[in-house]
Amino acid sequence: MKLIPLFGLGAPEIIGIVLIFLLLFGAKRIPELMKSMGKGVKSFKEGMKEVEKEINAPVDETAAKESSKDAEPQSK
Repeated sequence: MKLIPLFGLGAPEIIGIVLIFLLLFGAKRIPELMKSMGKGVKSFKEGMKEVEKEINAPVDETAAKESSKDAEPQSK
């Protein structure tokens, strides 16, 4: 049985890495780490969507927003 190659690692190497990971972090802490990593990935994806939306926004909307900011009187 052959596993899908992951950077040239075989089954014994992957099992060894998982065992070392368990020894370092403990079984109780791993779910917390995965949860925080999932939140980070979700936040990153939301940020990427926001940037993509801003890039793909029509030029007219962007120009209108900028001109409205410039037209507002500044109080001193």
